[in-house]
Amino acid sequence: MEFKGKTVAEAIEAGLQHFGIAKEDAEITVINEEVKGLFGKLKKEAAVNVECKLSGGKRAVAFLEELFRKMNINAKAELLKEDENVEIDVIAESSASVIGHRGEVLDAFQALAGAVANIGNKTYKRVVVDCEGYRGKREETLVNLANKLADKAVRLGRDVSLEPMNPYERRVIHSTLASHEKVTTVSEGKEPNRHVVIVPNEKKPYAKRDFDKKGNRSFGGRGRNEKDRKNDRRSSGFSSAPREPKRKPTTFGTYLGNSMKNDD
Repeated sequence: MEFKGKTVAEAIEAGLQHFGIAKEDAEITVINEEVKGLFGKLKKEAAVNVECKLSGGKRAVAFLEELFRKMNINAKAELLKEDENVEIDVIAESSASVIGHRGEVLDAFQALAGAVANIGNKTYKRVVVDCEGYRGKREETLVNLANKLADKAVRLGRDVSLEPMNPYERRVIHSTLASHEKVTTVSEGKEPNRHVVIVPNEKKPYAKRDFDKKGNRSFGGRGRNEKDRKNDRRSSGFSSAPREPKRKPTTFGTYLGNSMKNDD
């Protein structure tokens, strides 16, 4: 790839920064040197061709280790595989410093490593950065969660929304339930609050729930006959017969104002 600068050194530095590599990891060819005119004024810029000796995966590993050093994280990155995808494993003195809350820090490292690995590539390679098997454990948790909440959605006959997740975790939920016969999945919302909703194929109407005097939930006596409901009303002091209107009690002090009116 060609890079230009006021000097050859400046052009080379531009190429090294573009690839994020050191000079020893680059193949450099000088196309032309800078040309100066009268009084040292630059007449033509220098041009060089810089190619990276390192593969995308190795470049990403070198980038991560330099990043760990600058962040004072005692960790080492290892390239496990590089073919259609790139897999990198991180071994750290404190895995929590690399993983973060629910993998947020690890996801950030992965995004940066993916950007570095794909510099100059015509086709994009997916880069996965893991730390001591965290991805596998998290995926297993998500699979179990997806199946559990799918059963809940079917049982209740209602949509079940999951907490916001990153694109990788949402894909795990979608792929887990892709072959499920009784539910489908959709993603809703915008980042960073985008989440998966599990939708049952057969939805049930919402049940109207009532509450007794003690605050206990009941379902309005469904499935019981009219005789049972009448007996309940009698035993509770209720009657279906019309009530006589209450007589207004005799009180004193009504001249002070509307003291006997009901408050709204």
